[in-house]
Amino acid sequence: MTKLTTTQSPGADGPNGPHVFSFAPNGDGFLLNGKPFQIRSGELHPARIPVEYWLHRIQMAKAMGMNTIALYVMWNYHEMREGAFDFQSDNRDIEGFIRLCQAENMWVLFRPGPYVCAEWDLGGIPSYLLKHPDIRLRTDYASDARYMRAVERYIDELVPRVRPLMAENGGPILMIQIENEFGSFDSNPAYLEELRQLWIRGGIHGPFYTEDGLVQLQQNLSYVADGAIALSNGNAAQIDAVRKVFPSVPAMAGEVYPGWLTHWGDSVFQGTSVDLSATLDELMRKNQSFNLYVIHGGTSFGFYAGANVDVDSDEYQPDITSYDYAAPISEQGVATARYMAYRSIIARYLSTPLPDVPAPIATIPAMDSNGVRRLMPRRYASLWDNLPAALPLADTMQPQPFEMYGQAFGFVLYRKKLARYAGGALDIGDVHDYATVFVGDQYAGAVSRARVQEDLASPRKIMRRRPVALPDASSRQQEAAVLEILVEGMGRVNYGHSMIDRKGIVDPVVIHDASGASEIPDGWEVVLLPMDASFIESLRPVCSRPNKPGMFFVATLPIDAVGDVYLDMSEWTKGIVWVNGRNLGRYWHIGPQMRLYCPAPWLKPGDNTVLIFDLHQTEAKPVSLASSLS
Repeated sequence: MTKLTTTQSPGADGPNGPHVFSFAPNGDGFLLNGKPFQIRSGELHPARIPVEYWLHRIQMAKAMGMNTIALYVMWNYHEMREGAFDFQSDNRDIEGFIRLCQAENMWVLFRPGPYVCAEWDLGGIPSYLLKHPDIRLRTDYASDARYMRAVERYIDELVPRVRPLMAENGGPILMIQIENEFGSFDSNPAYLEELRQLWIRGGIHGPFYTEDGLVQLQQNLSYVADGAIALSNGNAAQIDAVRKVFPSVPAMAGEVYPGWLTHWGDSVFQGTSVDLSATLDELMRKNQSFNLYVIHGGTSFGFYAGANVDVDSDEYQPDITSYDYAAPISEQGVATARYMAYRSIIARYLSTPLPDVPAPIATIPAMDSNGVRRLMPRRYASLWDNLPAALPLADTMQPQPFEMYGQAFGFVLYRKKLARYAGGALDIGDVHDYATVFVGDQYAGAVSRARVQEDLASPRKIMRRRPVALPDASSRQQEAAVLEILVEGMGRVNYGHSMIDRKGIVDPVVIHDASGASEIPDGWEVVLLPMDASFIESLRPVCSRPNKPGMFFVATLPIDAVGDVYLDMSEWTKGIVWVNGRNLGRYWHIGPQMRLYCPAPWLKPGDNTVLIFDLHQTEAKPVSLASSLS
């Protein structure tokens, strides 16, 4: 792996302050120390980038002509348990990231939410708030004080970290964004002002700005007092248009999209045809400020990829693991052809030459003398031999969503001992989000909330929103049987009015017997399976039921030197991959993503352990190595 150092120390023209960043009196742009200043920003998300690559990605943005880095802070990435914050470990050190920007003479646009969207689980809002049945999100104290008290605690954690990093205090932060695209959600000036006042109370008086689509901004007036306006999907024409409506307020193209997000089941990766050459050329020619969303997307490692609900069809649309976004800097940090084209456009308008493009990160060869390199995993452990103790529920209680048990991510097993079993069909309603069903050790089928091609003819028996046909009862089962429903919670909805998106079983479970009678059973046991690091580390290599789906597989990846690599999971069905204990994210055979990115810092010379959990497969399949996403 290439070792990187900062390319220069902060100079008098860089963010080594103190500096005065302000708005021109007539709203005609931004001023730095009283002089006109163009913000040329590229968006990076520290939570989606290994900490060892932060500097490389910042330098890549700088070499494309950016002078600023915009970054979201994902609240739920830092408050993983209620009241317990982490701003130090691994890639959660936001202060460290901002100081790296400063060391590279890069300014910062700080976007802390509390809601960020970002195709991130629940838009960055912690899921523990969903334990309240009547919770309201993104609203003021009067409407839901529980939400705002949690926001207040979050901002109070940020304030002492952010205050020294503001430009007026010698840091690189130019502006702080208040909420995010609120005009697409509601009209509530009181809420936005309450957020602004939380920062002011902490001694940070701005500058502030908001981010919205032009139409939504005009409809809902979702700006803040004395704040600038940033426009989603913005360009020079939209900046000109908003200046006519708000002539005294500076405006910028706050999110200029090089591509778009991708859902599981999409036919192709979205946004690959977007060419921003003309947009960037006009912004540069008019000396207007902008932020590329995203200049580099990175990866939604672990369980953090979000989801949408289609406004027309009401379809649940979970996001893939990769956040490549067709960005000019690819998921693995490579300068694409579009990167080089945009760099040339921007360079034409600058008086000093741009720094050289950083060397690409080394990759592990996907080919050897025998052709494509493939790993051959072996069966390692059964989930059913590694179940934690169940949480007993009162006999009258129905299964509850994850959040009611204090679990954010992973899986939950709902188990019911049936005194009499006669087959029939099982209706688990609008399951959130993917369930596999068993009677004893016999697999009955799977139900997906997301749109899938139904697969009733194969042993997988995957269907969507319909009852699962239960196996016929044997003479022994007619006396007793154990019904098990293993539910995977995928990404929580991160945009729009469907964000109260709890995971697990959210409707009563109904059993329809062969005679047509229906029963809503009670007295369920619940087994929490967050699939976190401690669970993975404690797996016992036992497979007493090798034919029951829900199996872990293991392979060894031997390497002489570390490098980036992709694992091709196209021969597998649906599950998760860990490398040396690091969760690479989800794979799913419906695509379009078939390969998972493993960054070099997560590997070591010698043998590396690849662990796979697949919801369906009981026999191992090969895993091929690749050097790129596609």
